[in-house]
Amino acid sequence: MPSLSRELPGLTARLDKLCHHHGGASLPPDKPHAFVYHITINNRSDRTITLLGRKWVVLHADGTRLVIEGDKIVGETPRLTPGEQFSYNSYHVTGVDAVAQGSFHGVDELGRKIHVILPPFELAIPRTGPGDM
Repeated sequence: MPSLSRELPGLTARLDKLCHHHGGASLPPDKPHAFVYHITINNRSDRTITLLGRKWVVLHADGTRLVIEGDKIVGETPRLTPGEQFSYNSYHVTGVDAVAQGSFHGVDELGRKIHVILPPFELAIPRTGPGDM
C-alpha cells in the first residue's frame, strides 16, 4: 500500500507579496494580466525536509480551472533543516479575475511523504473607471 502524504506540523507556506502587471509584448492578448507572487516556505518542524514539487489550482471567474503540477519549485528541490526557509517568486497570467491555491510536496528525513498547503489568494484585476489613472 502506498504511503499517504501528510501535512507536517510546523511546515508552513505563505504569500509574502502579490504584484499586478498589465500588458506587455510577452503577454498573450487574451491574458494581458500578470500576477507575480512571492512565496516563503518555512520549516519550523523538528525534521529536515526536501521539497520535490508543487501543484497549483487556479479557478477563473469565467468558470475555467487551470491545474499545474510539476517536479521541483522554480527548478530547485530545496532541502530545509528545522528553522530554515525557502523563498521564491513566480507568476500566473490571466484575462479574468481568479483565485489561486498552491501546495508543495516532498519527503522528510525518514522518507515519509509530506506536503504543505498555501492558503488561497485572489488574482483580482484592478478596475479603473472613467477619469481614473
